[in-house]
Formats: sequence, structure tokens, C-alpha cells
Amino acid sequence: MAALETHPATFRPRHARPPTWDPAQRDGAQMMRDTLAQWRAQGPRPDLWVFGYASLVWRPEFDAAEQRLARVHGYHRSLQMWSRVNRGTPERPGLVFALMAGGSCSGLALRVPHERVEALMPTLWAREMPNPVYDPKWLLCQTAQGPVHALAFTLSRHSPNYTGALGAERYREIFTHSVGRYGSTLDYARQTWHGLRAHGIEDRALEKLLRLVDDDSSPPRSAAARVAVP
Repeated sequence: MAALETHPATFRPRHARPPTWDPAQRDGAQMMRDTLAQWRAQGPRPDLWVFGYASLVWRPEFDAAEQRLARVHGYHRSLQMWSRVNRGTPERPGLVFALMAGGSCSGLALRVPHERVEALMPTLWAREMPNPVYDPKWLLCQTAQGPVHALAFTLSRHSPNYTGALGAERYREIFTHSVGRYGSTLDYARQTWHGLRAHGIEDRALEKLLRLVDDDSSPPRSAAARVAVP
């Protein structure tokens, strides 16, 4: 059992360095070292929990020893982060999901055994933080088996990657035209919708967005035959 569950009262999530949006002060390597130090301080031989809310649900790229349906309060899943490489280009930026302050979010808590954390963290960091855009935080996840503190990659509204409010026509334009090295924003959004549904997680806000670019009354379901989820 993870030390966080055994001694939850002893764990005090913290951030070694205050978030800043001066690119010269956002040192991704140091942020990873700080995160590892916070993990080591959680107790004797702690496991690592990671909160997945988008592609980590359907394409985690690591084998979790355990996964649990989880709910985080105080943050919500939002398709409001610019992507100028993976799901778009500098000329036609796309979007990816971010975990934003406010509301709540259902996803998966993924457990990495203690002995695998040190080797996995650089790979996880390269995937989530190739540029130090996210603010890594330890969030309390409520699960049926009990609460766990999980590492989550959140986005500040002060970040230049935050889109701000987008209207229906802007979403429709992005869904129609934005494609990056890993595919289109639309495919990414649909894959996330299907990945969540596979775990019984409903996201009505995402479903509403997907209806903007589909003709029938049940767009994500109608798209299932066209979208191959890895």
C-alpha cells in the first residue's frame, strides 16, 4: 500500500518554487527534481500516483500497477490550452486539454510502484513537460478504495498557453483545420471522449463541443467507427 494512504495526515503538498511565467525562470529539469524530492518526502517507500484526465486515460505509455476511477475537486478538464506542435501548428494552433482551477474532474488515478518511479519520471516528464508549461501539483483524489494524493499537471490562467474563452465558431474552425505531428485536435478530442466513456466517465461539456462538427444527434458515437483509439 502506498505510504500516502497509510499516513495521509503527514503529507503536506507543497511547491518548492513559486510559479512564474518568465520563461527564463521556468526550469523544467529543476521542476522535475523538486517533484521527485516532494515524492520522496511522502513517507517510507511511497508509490507514485498520477492523475490522468485526458490522454493519460487512453494512452498512458506506461503500465500502471493499479488504476482507480478518481474524482478531484477544485479543478476541471478544459479544452483551453494551445498546441502549436502536437495538435496544431504556429500558423493554425490546435488545442489540448488542461486541468484548470475550479469545479471538479473525473479521471483515473494511476499507481506506479515505488521501485519504478525513479526510472519512469524522466519519461513521464518528457511526455507531459517537454516545455515547462504545466504546473505540477499534488491533488487529493477521491476513489472508492480511499483517498490518494496524485501528481497532476495543471495549467494556470496566467500561462500564455491558456486560450481564454473561445466561442463555438472558433472551436469549429480549430476542429476543422488544426493538425499537428500527432494528428488533429478533433481526433484528439474524440479519442479522449471515447477513452473516458470506456471507463464510464461522462463529459457533457466535451460532448457538446464535438456536436459542433458532426451532423447527427449523437456525434461522438457516430464517430466511433472512424476513430481508432490506440
